[in-house]
Amino acid sequence: MPSFDVVSEVDMQEVRNAVDQTSREIANRFDFKNTSSSIELKEKEGEIEMRSVSADRLNALRRVLEERFVKRKVSLKALSHGKVEDAAGGTVRQVSKLQAGISADKAREINKLIKGLGMKGIGSQTQGDQIRVSGKKRDDLQGVIAKLKEADLDIPLQFTNFRD
Repeated sequence: MPSFDVVSEVDMQEVRNAVDQTSREIANRFDFKNTSSSIELKEKEGEIEMRSVSADRLNALRRVLEERFVKRKVSLKALSHGKVEDAAGGTVRQVSKLQAGISADKAREINKLIKGLGMKGIGSQTQGDQIRVSGKKRDDLQGVIAKLKEADLDIPLQFTNFRD
């Protein structure tokens, strides 16, 4: 019986490269001179911490980071920006969390969406932080993939382990 897995993963090497490129760019750009802007990746917590002298410089820093994510083909849906906070020395900071894995709520929503398609012989079940979708026909499974790509689920989805 054909099946595939729906997962939500982030390539941490690409994230690391994007953060490094952003750090190098803000060190060289004229509009970031003397703003004490910095960006730091905390891999264990899955967070990116950005600091700058003002909220508008912080927004510019976030835009540079998002541009690097797009160039490295990392989905912007993987980033969840926190609120801008005041920090020491008259600076501001913002923490962005990396979202990886499918939460139980999102898994329920995806399963409900798949069942709502009304395709015969299609079943889905949650397995940890991924969802296995199985069906009788390969074409039906490809239709499910197309519908999931169209749906706006606020998390990056990848489709792996397609088996006939």
